[in-house]
Order: sequence, then C-alpha cells, then structure tokens
Amino acid sequence: MSAAEPPPPLHKRVPPGAWTALAWCAGELFTLLARLRLPGEAEPDEWAAVQLYRWDGLTTLALSTALALYSGWLLARRPLPALVALLLASVLATTPLGVAAIPMALFLGPMVALYFIAATRPRRTATVALAMALGTLAAYLAVRVLYGWTVGTSAELAVTLVAVIAWLLGTSAHQARVHAERLSAEHADRAVTAERLRIAREMHDTVAHSIGIIALQAGAAARVATTRPEAALTAMRAVENEGRETLAGLRRMLVALRAADQGTGGSARTALPAGLSDVDRLAVTTTAAGVRVEVTRLGETRQLPPDVDLSAFRIVQESVTNVVRHADTHACRVTLDYRDDELALEITDEGRGRGSATDTGFGLAGMRERVALLHGEFTAAPRPGGGFRVAARLPVPAAVR
Repeated sequence: MSAAEPPPPLHKRVPPGAWTALAWCAGELFTLLARLRLPGEAEPDEWAAVQLYRWDGLTTLALSTALALYSGWLLARRPLPALVALLLASVLATTPLGVAAIPMALFLGPMVALYFIAATRPRRTATVALAMALGTLAAYLAVRVLYGWTVGTSAELAVTLVAVIAWLLGTSAHQARVHAERLSAEHADRAVTAERLRIAREMHDTVAHSIGIIALQAGAAARVATTRPEAALTAMRAVENEGRETLAGLRRMLVALRAADQGTGGSARTALPAGLSDVDRLAVTTTAAGVRVEVTRLGETRQLPPDVDLSAFRIVQESVTNVVRHADTHACRVTLDYRDDELALEITDEGRGRGSATDTGFGLAGMRERVALLHGEFTAAPRPGGGFRVAARLPVPAAVR
C-alpha cells in the first residue's frame, strides 16, 4: 500500500473470524446479563436455571466458548467445519439455561459466520451453510418434542428469520462483489482494446505518411537518376532521412509498449509526442517530396489538450498523405482555425486524381473515429469544382480555453 493510499476501513481490516468470535462473546455476555437483576430492575428478565451455576453448567459454558473461539480461528480456511463447531457451541451454551429454544443472542455467532460465508464463498458452500444452521435449529426443537419438553416455537422462528436475513445479506454482498469484478474486467478489456486501436491508428498514420513520401522521393530519384544525378542524390537522402525518422518513431513506440508490459511505468502515449507543432515540419518534408503544402493559421495559436493536439495532427498528416498518394496534384492547403471553443481543420486540394475517396484502408475511418472520440464533426468529400476536401471540428474543453 502506497503512502498516499488511505488505510482500508476497520470492518475490512478485522478478519471475519475475529468478528464471529466477538459476536459470540457479546451474545453470551448479553445472555448472562439478562439473568441478573441489573440496577433499576425489580427482577431479572430471565430467571437462571439451577444448573447454570453448577460445575457442569460452568464447564459447558467454558467448552462452548472454547469451541466458538476455535471456529473463529478456523473460519477463513475451512468455513463449513468452523460453522459446525460454532453451531455445536450454541447448542452447548443453551443446555444449562433451561430454555425452550436457542436464544437469539447465542445464535449471533453463527449468523455472523453465515454472512461471511455467503459473502465470500461460492453459492454451493453458502447454501450448505444455511442448511446446516437451519437444520440445527430444527433438530434442537425436534429433540425437545421427542422428550416431551416445552418448545419455544415462536422464539425459534424469530431466530430462523434473522439467520436467513443474515445469509441473504451475505449473498447480496457476494453478488455485488462479483458484479463489480466483472465490470472491472470488462472495463480493463475495453481499455486494452481501445489502446490497441489507438496504437494501430498511430502506426497506420505514421507509416502510411512516411511510405508515401518515400515512394514519391524514390520515384523522383529513379526518373532523374541518369539525367540529374544531383537531384537523384538529394531525393535518396530524403528517403533515407524519412526512413530513419519512421524507424526511430516505431522504436520509441515498441520500447514504451515493452516498458508498460513489464510494469515499469512506460506508456505508449509518451512515445508519440506528435502535435500541431509538427505541421510545419510535415509541410517541409512533403514539399521536398514534390507536393507543396501551404499552411494557414487563423485565430490565436494556443496550447491544446494532448488528445486534441495529437488527433488534429494525425488528421492533417493522413489527409496530406492521401493527397500525395492519390490526388495527382502538386499542391494542397492546410488551414488551422483556432476558435474560442473549438479547433477547425480543413485540408483541400485541386487534384485531378481519384482523391482521398479511393482510400479503402483505415485512413478515413481512422480520422472519423478520432473525431468521434472527441465528440467533434468530420466530413470528407470531393469538391464541386474538383479536388477533395477534408474538414474536422474538434471541441476544446472549457477548462483549457
């Protein structure tokens, strides 16, 4: 437990066996006090039987107390044998009282044990424990009936009802715990799935853009390799630089993922620091590859939340990549509009090619999913006058405006 984490509540720090033993001792003390004339009383609530104060009665009480304490020690490891010892202790403690039924106070220990068994053990074990408790009460009455003694049926029915209520409360606690664990597991599974999808999007956006630039530069180098060796050399150096940057980014991602798997506190998010501050570098790289990127910023440029910043950059990157790969044009425009409550993005081109509509992979779907996760709006469609337009509106939380 960390220093900042508060200690668990008392009822969770004390083991179930200790609570059971405490309930037994409290019940036995109450039973004895009820047979004494306490201050302010004209007579005891219950008259003590003669055998209660004889050696055999005191021995029986001592033996029952020892059994109850032993059952508390055994409860966590072997709940059913512990309950048997506790029920036997209740019967033994009742014997020297000369009563017609097991008193409610002397059944407090078994009730507490029933609650903990129902709350922490499988349903089958809890059901067997309830049957044992109710069977003990029924057997006690049956023996008295067979011997022709008086029977406290009403009192025993009350004890039975409270025992069943304790069992039901334990069962409810067990179901609530199982439900909470299932929800926690489902939440963890959803988090893992979401993280995998996020990593897949990041890898797709990073690799697709880099491969597009590399392919464009390599094609340009091949076309001028014999006529303009210097230009071919420049293009191949650009290919090398882009490839190195892509490999470095993938290496950082894998290192962070490995660190997170090993529990060293790493995070895949720390390996992906891209944001709108990288748009100018993206424009320079893409322009060097043969497609001029004009970047226009409107409004007051400001720091955005990391998720908005990263998603905006990935949308711009993927859109520019699609222009390079499909638009058959030499220029595109990127507009970043910093509004009061949102960031508006627009990437347009006047290409004569098939445009981004030919993207049958994960590009448009990934961009649309990013915007949806941020509760924004996304459109991607051909322009009436030719070319293609990608637009997105990403809300900015009020706390960071």
